[in-house]
Amino acid sequence: MTVSLPLVVVLGFFAWAAIKYLGVRIWIVVLITLFGFWLSRTFLAPAIESGTRTGVDVVNGPHD
Repeated sequence: MTVSLPLVVVLGFFAWAAIKYLGVRIWIVVLITLFGFWLSRTFLAPAIESGTRTGVDVVNGPHD
Protein backbone atom coordinates (compact mmCIF):
# COMPACT_ATOMS: atom_id res chain seq x y z
CA MET A 1 0.00 0.00 0.00
CA THR A 2 1.38 3.39 -1.00
CA VAL A 3 0.59 6.53 0.95
CA SER A 4 1.27 9.83 -0.77
CA LEU A 5 1.76 12.91 1.38
CA PRO A 6 2.59 16.33 -0.05
CA LEU A 7 5.82 17.81 1.30
CA VAL A 8 3.99 20.97 2.32
CA VAL A 9 1.80 18.92 4.69
CA VAL A 10 4.85 17.35 6.32
CA LEU A 11 6.55 20.75 6.70
CA GLY A 12 3.32 22.22 8.06
CA PHE A 13 3.19 19.49 10.68
CA PHE A 14 6.78 20.24 11.73
CA ALA A 15 5.97 23.96 11.95
CA TRP A 16 2.92 23.24 14.10
CA ALA A 17 4.94 20.92 16.36
CA ALA A 18 7.71 23.52 16.70
CA ILE A 19 5.19 26.16 17.76
CA LYS A 20 3.36 23.83 20.13
CA TYR A 21 6.18 21.89 21.76
CA LEU A 22 9.41 23.83 21.22
CA GLY A 23 8.03 27.27 21.95
CA VAL A 24 8.96 28.73 18.56
CA ARG A 25 7.12 31.99 18.08
CA ILE A 26 4.64 32.30 15.23
CA TRP A 27 6.39 35.35 13.76
CA ILE A 28 9.53 33.25 13.25
CA VAL A 29 7.56 30.63 11.30
CA VAL A 30 5.96 33.39 9.20
CA LEU A 31 9.37 34.95 8.53
CA ILE A 32 10.85 31.61 7.43
CA THR A 33 7.83 31.00 5.18
CA LEU A 34 8.19 34.40 3.54
CA PHE A 35 11.90 33.74 3.05
CA GLY A 36 10.99 30.50 1.28
CA PHE A 37 8.66 32.37 -1.07
CA TRP A 38 11.41 34.88 -1.78
CA LEU A 39 13.92 32.09 -2.49
CA SER A 40 11.49 30.49 -4.94
CA ARG A 41 11.76 33.60 -7.13
CA THR A 42 15.58 33.60 -7.29
CA PHE A 43 18.13 31.72 -9.38
CA LEU A 44 18.46 29.22 -6.51
CA ALA A 45 14.95 27.80 -7.05
CA PRO A 46 15.96 25.05 -9.53
CA ALA A 47 18.78 23.86 -7.27
CA ILE A 48 16.49 23.82 -4.22
CA GLU A 49 13.80 21.93 -6.15
CA SER A 50 16.32 19.39 -7.44
CA GLY A 51 17.80 18.88 -3.98
CA THR A 52 14.36 18.43 -2.46
CA ARG A 53 13.40 15.85 -5.10
CA THR A 54 16.67 13.98 -4.55
CA GLY A 55 16.13 13.97 -0.79
CA VAL A 56 12.59 12.65 -1.16
CA ASP A 57 13.82 9.96 -3.56
CA VAL A 58 16.49 8.90 -1.05
CA VAL A 59 13.90 8.67 1.73
CA ASN A 60 11.46 6.73 -0.47
CA GLY A 61 14.11 4.24 -1.56
CA PRO A 62 14.37 2.42 -4.87
CA HIS A 63 11.24 1.80 -6.90
CA ASP A 64 11.36 -1.62 -8.52
